[in-house]
Amino acid sequence: MPDAIDDLFRRFGKAFNKADVEEIAACVTDDFEWRQNAGGSPGGRVLKGKDDLRAYFGDKSRAHREVRYSEASIHRSGDRIFGLFRATGIDHAGKPFDRYGIDLYEVRDGKIALKDSYLKAD
Repeated sequence: MPDAIDDLFRRFGKAFNKADVEEIAACVTDDFEWRQNAGGSPGGRVLKGKDDLRAYFGDKSRAHREVRYSEASIHRSGDRIFGLFRATGIDHAGKPFDRYGIDLYEVRDGKIALKDSYLKAD
């Protein structure tokens, strides 16, 4: 199973970096949930399912540009995976950003069921 999880996260990471929403959708469960770091509720903005995922990536008005991920590492504990990363780029308002973050993932039936994201604030 570790090789399958490694392959899944390689595919997911490459697709996410390219904003390839259909490849991202192929890596996640039908009831996938993405808890983003920002939003109006205590849990941030929550996307549920593949349709929310497609709508999010389709909305270019909120898209960051020139995003580069570095200093990435993945750590496993059972069906939970922690991903550490650094993200740099230009935000949707045209301002540069440089942040560290952590994603908590849960895997179910060979696909990603949850992506819970946390970023250091500016």
